[in-house]
Amino acid sequence: MAEPYIILNELAQALRPMPQGIEWFEGLSTEEQSNTLRLLSHFCTQARATAEDGPESIRRAGLRATHTPAVLITRGRIDQQLGKIASLTPHDERLKSFRLLIAVLAVADERRRERFCSDGCGHAWHRLPVDIPEASA
Repeated sequence: MAEPYIILNELAQALRPMPQGIEWFEGLSTEEQSNTLRLLSHFCTQARATAEDGPESIRRAGLRATHTPAVLITRGRIDQQLGKIASLTPHDERLKSFRLLIAVLAVADERRRERFCSDGCGHAWHRLPVDIPEASA
C-alpha cells in the first residue's frame, strides 16, 4: 500500500493522531492536496458512506454545521456531495474538507468492519500496525 493510502487509513482508524495528519496534509502541494481529497472521497464511497453518516462525521471532525463542507455533506446524494467537498479550493476549506472526509471514512469504515469484516477480511487497510512513528520536529 502506498504511503498516502496508509496515512489516510491510519487517521481514519485513529492509529495516527489528527494533528500529525493535518501537518502531513499541509505539507503537500496544492495539487497533492486536491489529489488526496479526491482519494479520500473515493475511499468514503468504497466504505459505503451514507447521508446518515454526515452529522456524526461533522461532530468528529470538529466542524460547525455552517462550514461549507459540513453543509455539503448533509445535502443531496452522498457520492455527489463527497465529490463537491473534495473539489473545494480555498486553503481553509481544503483543510476542513480533509478533516471531514477522514471522519466520514472513519464512520463508514467502522460500520463496514462491524457488518462485513468482524470475522476477518482480506482488506490490507484493516491490518495496519499500531505503532505509528512520532511527528518530525
